[in-house]
Amino acid sequence: MSPPPAVVLAGGAARRMGGGDKGLLPLGRSTVLGHVLERLRPQVGPLALNANGDPARFDALGLPVLPDPVEGRPGPLAGVLAAMDWAAGLGAERVATAAADTPFPPDDLIVRLAAAGEGVVLAATPGAAGPLRHPTFGLWPVALRDDLRAALGRGVRKVVAWADPHGAAQALFPDEAAFFNVNTPEDLERARARVG
Repeated sequence: MSPPPAVVLAGGAARRMGGGDKGLLPLGRSTVLGHVLERLRPQVGPLALNANGDPARFDALGLPVLPDPVEGRPGPLAGVLAAMDWAAGLGAERVATAAADTPFPPDDLIVRLAAAGEGVVLAATPGAAGPLRHPTFGLWPVALRDDLRAALGRGVRKVVAWADPHGAAQALFPDEAAFFNVNTPEDLERARARVG
């Protein structure tokens, strides 16, 4: 079975970083987003980026740039819908998503997500009070896109608020550091220390 297409979600406003694109911040010899793409490429089929605004700022990546299909900055759930719509055009049954500000995703991300179920699957790591979910990292059945579009129209904004009623499964990853995301300047320094 061929690997699914994937979309990196880069639609956030990066308020805690002072605005701009967190994914384009320098990290080692690349960028935060460059590290995400380097980890994802061997695991997936076609790749695209979900981002709003002028797509030309991502020209160097050579990837399709998918804007949110609904207005009003509704968050990553709109990016999931953009991913589903794009994947439907490719004839894919499922599409994977990952966050643009999480530079060290697992090398076995897609394999583990796919093994966890046939429907919606979200990444999770062990937590003190039970699994801690990372809902921007998931695998999504394209057949649910009209349902998701309707939910966004009703004002649903949280990924888990839409995913849970659809019986979202969890793929448990042992390394919580794999989902470390860059939200603040301090986080970026930690990521740079890890890259060396």
